[in-house]
Amino acid sequence: GRRSQLLKGLPATTTVEENAAAGVSVYTFNVTVSPLSSEGVAIPTIVNSNPLTKAFDIEPKGDLEYRVVTTGNPVLDYETMPKSFDLQIFVEDTTGRTDLNILTVQVTDKNERPVFRGNMAIQTVAIYVLEGTPPECIYQVDAADPENAELNYSLLPAPVPFLVLESGAIFSTKELDYEKDPHCYFLNITVTDPDGLSSSKTVAINIININDERPYFTTKQRVYRIPEEQSPGTVVANITAKDPDDEDSSSRLFYSIQSSDQYFSINPSTGVLHVTGRIDRDAFPLRLHPNISVIVRVEDSPSGGHAREMEITIIIDDINDNPPGCNPSTFRKEANENMTAGTFLLGLRNYCKDIDVDPSNNRFNFTGLSGFGSNNFALESTVSGRLVMTENIDLENPANLGVEVYSLTVRVQDIACPNYSSKYPFYTSFDISYIIYIYIRIKPVNEFFPVFSNLSYEFNVPEITKVGSSIGRVNARDKDWPSSVITYSIVAGGGSRDYTNIFWISPTKGDVRILARLDYETTQKHILTVRASDQEKTATASVTVNVLEVNDEEPVCSPNFYSFQIPVSLAVGTNINGFRIECQDRDSDPRSFRYFINEGNVNNHFTFSPSAGSNTSRLILASRFDYESGLDTNWIYRLRVYITDDNLLSARDKATYLIKTGTVTLSIRVIPNPTTVIATTPGFTVVTKRENLYSESAWYVPFVITLGSLLLLGLLGYLGFLLATWVRTRCPPAGKADSAPLIHFTFCLSSQTMTKLNTVFDGEARDPVTGKMYEFNTRSGARRWKKSNEPLQLEPAVQVTPSATDDSGQGTDRVEAPSQKKPSEKRKEPTAETKAAAKPLAGQSETSGQDGQSEDRGLSSSAPQGRY
Repeated sequence: GRRSQLLKGLPATTTVEENAAAGVSVYTFNVTVSPLSSEGVAIPTIVNSNPLTKAFDIEPKGDLEYRVVTTGNPVLDYETMPKSFDLQIFVEDTTGRTDLNILTVQVTDKNERPVFRGNMAIQTVAIYVLEGTPPECIYQVDAADPENAELNYSLLPAPVPFLVLESGAIFSTKELDYEKDPHCYFLNITVTDPDGLSSSKTVAINIININDERPYFTTKQRVYRIPEEQSPGTVVANITAKDPDDEDSSSRLFYSIQSSDQYFSINPSTGVLHVTGRIDRDAFPLRLHPNISVIVRVEDSPSGGHAREMEITIIIDDINDNPPGCNPSTFRKEANENMTAGTFLLGLRNYCKDIDVDPSNNRFNFTGLSGFGSNNFALESTVSGRLVMTENIDLENPANLGVEVYSLTVRVQDIACPNYSSKYPFYTSFDISYIIYIYIRIKPVNEFFPVFSNLSYEFNVPEITKVGSSIGRVNARDKDWPSSVITYSIVAGGGSRDYTNIFWISPTKGDVRILARLDYETTQKHILTVRASDQEKTATASVTVNVLEVNDEEPVCSPNFYSFQIPVSLAVGTNINGFRIECQDRDSDPRSFRYFINEGNVNNHFTFSPSAGSNTSRLILASRFDYESGLDTNWIYRLRVYITDDNLLSARDKATYLIKTGTVTLSIRVIPNPTTVIATTPGFTVVTKRENLYSESAWYVPFVITLGSLLLLGLLGYLGFLLATWVRTRCPPAGKADSAPLIHFTFCLSSQTMTKLNTVFDGEARDPVTGKMYEFNTRSGARRWKKSNEPLQLEPAVQVTPSATDDSGQGTDRVEAPSQKKPSEKRKEPTAETKAAAKPLAGQSETSGQDGQSEDRGLSSSAPQGRY
């Protein structure tokens, strides 16, 4: 792997001429074999070049002799490529010895031929020159020398009306004439450099002919006549012309119509004038001016050439191509059914005409009156076309079968000589006619009055019939044919004190319906007057509506709501508070009432007597209350009493008859005995929430309130501090008893000391609600729950002495402890844990001391409280 000098003759510098072909040898060098190498070396390679290129390659020349050659990719160019290349040549033998050297290749310049640029470099340039063009520059030759040398231009052949300048501009030397000069020139342009190298290209110059002569018309006729209604494509004339510029060949002329004519067109190549649109001699403007003028123009170029114009006149002849017509083509007339014979109905001549211009082509008459009922009508004459009645028509006559409309047809016959009918191919050449249709409606005359099917109607309607229900129908007929449309209306009756109209009748069907609820107790019968009208004549009928009684009224009782209190010890069978209800029903007998309590009667403590058969009934206590055993727990009863009117109905009738029910609501509060603890008495708390809302703009309001509150709190704190200081100076602290850390609360008010005494409970009883035993003080009424292992305490003798009188003048009692009680006895106030453990139960509260005695704060809200 040690580097050795294996490349012999390198580094070196050599040259190569530009544009060298592929395979040209640039440089030859040898490779020296290392003594240790037994198999030779690998072919040297160009591993890099500066600048980078693929224009060179290495190929073997002989034994251990190699040469650098050109690849032709790319071809070396002195003017556009680098002038020198440094090639790094690398070689390695079989023992791993390597060598790397540089061969510098310099590109030398070579004189090259001039080259044409632009279009001449790739093709033969064709130049087109109009005849009559004055001498001027017609083309600029663009050529360049690779060595930037000055070039010389020459033109062959010499005897041509063109020359080339030193700048390469080609000029014409005379005004060219297409008719006298050749139509095409081929110029050989040669460009030569100072060393005599040259290049040649051919330029083709084409002379374009121009028209300098006006064409002329060869057609002599100027007036043509054709009939109207010619089919499109019909040839009117063949216009011809010639161009002097093309005397020896067929002229290339272009024909056109200059006037904006809608009837004709001309072939632009042949000059044939033919019809393109419908030509109606009977329509405007041809009806007044039948001559059509057309200006024909011939040009020797589609645009911008020489032209000549010629005016021709085409006369349109009228033909009998229109049958007579009527506007309208269908007539509708009315005639009264009692119209007399000979009455004039319609004059057809006023509505029909033939629009052909020639009077000989617009003659017609009226014939062929036919159709259903045509025997009742006739035409006075074929010329006038007057239609009259031949007899009167009565629609009620059975012979007429009630026909109202007669359909007639009349043929309007064209009596001119018909010679052309292509416009209307369904007409024959001998029958050009027009059919008109006449519909004559026989207008009925209202001759008869409507007649009701009954003189009077009677409908029976239950009073509970739903509003909007149909209760009956009236019907009326008219003898007129066709039957007139009869409308119904209520013109009288059917009102009440509360409603103007209780009934409604269908205007077209006569169906009577109710608009308001019927009430038998108010009105038992309604009499209506119904009118039937055929728009001209009317008739009336009486309708009686009998209202049938139905049990639709509920029992109404007084009072329908009542609230009262009763003691818990009320005797069974007692009329509670003397309460009774009185009921009335507008459509039921008082004996039909039945009373029962549907809701709220827990344990059936209440009943009504009598329970049925009377319009009055009393509230009775049916069973006693039992709160001690826990059977009863409700102290408030809300009773919902139902009063039905079905007492007189049998069990089978109750399933089919309508039954009404009234209701009464009672609220009963049971009052317990004074000693009874009522742990379930309900109560309620009213919570009133007030919220002050301030406007955002009133920012000062919360600020002022906050500031005032802070000042007030500071003042109260200062006053409290003064009061505590004064009390401390007036009332010195008490000494410790038996060195025990007891907390003593001493109040120094009006020089009086109040001492709290324990309550002594000297009686016991059982609570009727919970069944638990409790103790009570016979004097103060204080109570507490009894503990199971605690014996009953005896009441010690106490003395109550009046104390000092306060400022209000009311006296207070002071309870003195018995003299045998030791002054050193410790009294413990309830601690925080004891107070927290005391929980109210069903409205009761207990406070227990550490000495095992409890202070009862009241077992119920109604129990008397002890005083200390």
